[in-house]
Amino acid sequence: MFESTRDGRTANRRSFRADRRAIEGLPVRLVIALVVGVASLSVMMGMIGDIEGLASTELDAQPQPEVTTPGQQSIDVAVVDPDGSRVADATVIVRSGSAQIDGVATARTNADGVASVDVAPELGPNQPDGTLSIDVKPPASGDYVDDRENTDVLVVAE
Repeated sequence: MFESTRDGRTANRRSFRADRRAIEGLPVRLVIALVVGVASLSVMMGMIGDIEGLASTELDAQPQPEVTTPGQQSIDVAVVDPDGSRVADATVIVRSGSAQIDGVATARTNADGVASVDVAPELGPNQPDGTLSIDVKPPASGDYVDDRENTDVLVVAE
């Protein structure tokens, strides 16, 4: 009579509860799966890093002169990539730092990768020196970025 009231699902459930072998192998299987997963992920990340289309090239600004005096003048700014190659069609933006200029001065780099920016820096009273900050807006062509800080121009009183 006991056999007729029990169906197959109940028998399977009871036998699974009594079987402890599945629990014994679980931690080892989890460790193996974790190791295989981490190894696979590191291989995939390495492949992504080798694809140049996904990598961005950081640009840097090299002003000439780096040290100047107050008054109207022109500063030449070369925009270069990490290899030292100059980049054309980038926009150079010069802003006030601790030295002041009227507004913001901008210029676009020529075919040689150099922009000539006209500025008239001023220092405050009893201020022996100050800086002008330079930013670069990369050209639309190419995969360039300007995330890091660029070289400032130092303005020194005469």
